[in-house]
Amino acid sequence: MKNNPLFIKMLIALACLILLGGSLCAAFYFGILHLNYPELSGYTTKGVDVSSYQGDIDWNVLSSQGIEFAYIKATEGSSTVDRCFDANWNAASKTELKIGAYHFFSFESSGENQAKLFCSTVEAVPGMLPPVIDVEFYGHFHSADDIDVDAVKKELRSMVDILTDHYGVKPVIYVSSATYSTIVKDDFSDCGIWYRSVYNKIPGNVEWTIWQYSNRHVLKGYNGSERYIDMNVISDKSFLNK
Repeated sequence: MKNNPLFIKMLIALACLILLGGSLCAAFYFGILHLNYPELSGYTTKGVDVSSYQGDIDWNVLSSQGIEFAYIKATEGSSTVDRCFDANWNAASKTELKIGAYHFFSFESSGENQAKLFCSTVEAVPGMLPPVIDVEFYGHFHSADDIDVDAVKKELRSMVDILTDHYGVKPVIYVSSATYSTIVKDDFSDCGIWYRSVYNKIPGNVEWTIWQYSNRHVLKGYNGSERYIDMNVISDKSFLNK
């Protein structure tokens, strides 16, 4: 059996498939190969979102790599300000990028207190992009079964309304497929949607404003603990002029 030419060819073919599969996995892991290419569907206006995980950022370098906008983490919950926000905001504002700030929403704080923190941290300046509220499951909150969905919706609505009054524009809500279907979908149609879908295209029945299509890009210009950077596209370039 072991000297059978057909058997040997099958072993060689199997080995090649294993090597090919391993190479593809490695290329994806190291940010060389990507699963989504939104430019093939006509979405070519790209941007990044960053936080302290990217460490010190050289915004002149980062902004020169085919991106037109950036969202910068400002706050989380009712008491945490991202340690890199001020530096990032000030430096990014000196580039030609359109910039905006985002807040990581907590299921354990009131929407009012979270809004107060964000508003006190992010000054309303001309030309800034609409604020973003990042709503995703975290920590021991793995799914809608771990929260009081109606209570969360109430607090999220409170934050949406306060930010709208303060900045004069509706915020955008960042969602995963899970938080979109269980928290946001039926009650926040007045807000733009920033949809995270890094393995597939966004479902056709979702009206989205921003699509986070990759979380494994590697760009130049930052040196933090996270080697990857999130990449996004917008559905309509007019969004940058709101």
